[in-house]
Amino acid sequence: MIALIVIALLTLGTAAVAMSLRNLIHSALLLVGSWAGIAAFYLWAGAEFVAFAQVLVYVGAVSMIVLFAVLLTRRSRADLNLSPVSVRRLVGSAFSAAAVLGILFGAVIGSPLPQQSPGTATTTVKQLGTTLMNAHIAGVLIVGVILTVALIGAVVLAANDRDYRKEQR
Repeated sequence: MIALIVIALLTLGTAAVAMSLRNLIHSALLLVGSWAGIAAFYLWAGAEFVAFAQVLVYVGAVSMIVLFAVLLTRRSRADLNLSPVSVRRLVGSAFSAAAVLGILFGAVIGSPLPQQSPGTATTTVKQLGTTLMNAHIAGVLIVGVILTVALIGAVVLAANDRDYRKEQR
């Protein structure tokens, strides 16, 4: 039980600090720590395969894509021409967030709980891998293509921004 409390505190702590920092690079690195904490929770719960997938997909792949996208598309605050936050915009954002949370809460409450008997057969890692690579291979490939296109788009935007800055000088 103490291990669960330590894992939860580290995971939530890194996530909270990541949200509060203004530096995107530091926030992305702390997000990696939060994802690693989730993988540690999966290990604690006995779901080794899910923990392994968490480390491969989120800690490895997604965190690198986030870091590359942030590094390649960084702009200075002067280039963005940020206007100060207005009260109207803040109220609209709060209303939108409350609506999304209400919908999510309603979906979770309205979902039926699965009924399992004690003698239910368990799924093996081999069966899960076979299902992912047979029935769901199209989804896995589509996600890979979307992530690749997003990274290429970030590179193109960063390259165009550099060319624009050179012309302005």
